[in-house]
Amino acid sequence: MPALSKPACPGLPDIGGARRELLGPGAIVWTVHLLPAERSGHRIIDGERVCQAIAAISPPEAMQAQAKTFAVLGDPTRLTLLIAIKAAGPISVSDLAAATGLNDTTVSQTLRFLRAAEVVSTERDGRVIRYQLADGPVAALLP
Repeated sequence: MPALSKPACPGLPDIGGARRELLGPGAIVWTVHLLPAERSGHRIIDGERVCQAIAAISPPEAMQAQAKTFAVLGDPTRLTLLIAIKAAGPISVSDLAAATGLNDTTVSQTLRFLRAAEVVSTERDGRVIRYQLADGPVAALLP
């Protein structure tokens, strides 16, 4: 039975470093991949792990978008409000201010930023607007 080769790195050409696989009795296949030319001088200890890491890295535009999303957590005021919203569920600006010790203006301005970043959403209850976490990567990271 002829041994079939499968790529070591999905989406990457199979022509550079090598990986050995056993596919059955006596069948050994060497699968190879190519590092970008600008990285060819780097010492590689485990080609398979390099391959997995390359496959996991998004294009630069996607990385910028992800960094922007996660930057929301880098400010203590935003993080405090997000944790409070997660714990309380839909909550008003006044209640968040009372719970966190921040003034209403700070809470309101911070929530405006979080809403523009699509990290929180609102629901109206008569004259009261309540804030809740939007589904997304930031909500999944909060404790």
